[in-house]
Amino acid sequence: MMLGDLLAAARTSSSGFQAWLERSDAALAADVKSAARQQGMTPTGYVRAAIADFNRFAAEEDWATLTSSLKDSDDPGTVCLLAMVHWRLTARGCAEHSPAIAHNG
Repeated sequence: MMLGDLLAAARTSSSGFQAWLERSDAALAADVKSAARQQGMTPTGYVRAAIADFNRFAAEEDWATLTSSLKDSDDPGTVCLLAMVHWRLTARGCAEHSPAIAHNG
């Protein structure tokens, strides 16, 4: 499967991702809920935004890290989602590209 196919699959399964995340990584699920609430979004909306933002704004190094992590994965869709959500939670950027900064800064 091509990376584009994986990203398309990830977009359609983001609501299921939140339920899975709560079972497998409660701390990250809480971070997603908190960040979503701060930005006036649902957790599913936040995950969808993370995918879109990663596609638009991630640096070449972020993409390289993501594609390297896919090589040994049995579940590349989940790896993509986790990487993109982690990236979104930790991204620092200008107010134009980061709703959290625009509202809090």
